[in-house]
Amino acid sequence: MDNIQFLSDGLYYFAQGQWNRIFAYYGVVIMLGAVAGAWLAGREVKRRGGDPEIVWDLLIYLIIGGVLGARLWHVFTPPPSSIAQGYTTLHYLTHPFDLFNIRLGGLGIPGAVIGGAIALRSYTRKHKLNFAEWADIAAPALALGQAIGRWGNYFNQELYGAPTNLPWKIYIDPFHRVSGFADYEYFHPLFLYESLWNLGNMFFLLWLTKRYEDRLKPGDLFLTYLIIYPVGRFLLDFLRLDASQLGGLNANQTFMAVVALVSAAALFIRHRRGQG
Repeated sequence: MDNIQFLSDGLYYFAQGQWNRIFAYYGVVIMLGAVAGAWLAGREVKRRGGDPEIVWDLLIYLIIGGVLGARLWHVFTPPPSSIAQGYTTLHYLTHPFDLFNIRLGGLGIPGAVIGGAIALRSYTRKHKLNFAEWADIAAPALALGQAIGRWGNYFNQELYGAPTNLPWKIYIDPFHRVSGFADYEYFHPLFLYESLWNLGNMFFLLWLTKRYEDRLKPGDLFLTYLIIYPVGRFLLDFLRLDASQLGGLNANQTFMAVVALVSAAALFIRHRRGQG
């Protein structure tokens, strides 16, 4: 009987076009992004004369570190929509099991990058690999993974911007509209903007690798990523409706500004002084 009911519900959601009720598209898209990134990183390792199999061994560590970091970022910087439902940082700290329930909140990209970097550092140290070189290998792959992964937000009807009537506007159903915007139907597809920005970042980093390979120092490519992505995220957050706040400031936007400035300064200083 349960199987018949499951099939019946599936056919109903299929007819209604509610694909996200049949498949967990968000998770599938995220994994596609991770695999695509690993494939790109493997090609780069092979081009550099290394063993591409290391990438696939490393991938599981990066996924675990990235997911943990992303979840913790959300827990400590919950957006207004989560706070309105009672899912504050204090709630998570006093209800530990909810820390692992991603359906109660979400994941934060800044935390994913930090968690992934910590995992990469741990792996390279254990296996006596050069962290800076592997961070450079990971940079374009990370950008590709983000470009693909952002489409998971499309299926969840999230990460949209201010209302708009532009030709590429996206419809958001009433249930997924943030507080104060229930009367609007069409919004900026912020996930699409960020996806395209990340895709452009990937192509630029790949071009930079081949064009200036003799002038780049280990770690330069990763620092470049830490300039380009934060700049795009900083600008796009002006359109975001559900931005996390800390002390009255947009938490993600402020953090991105700091990361971009520090990375740009580091890149400038290490080349000006000829330091590695």
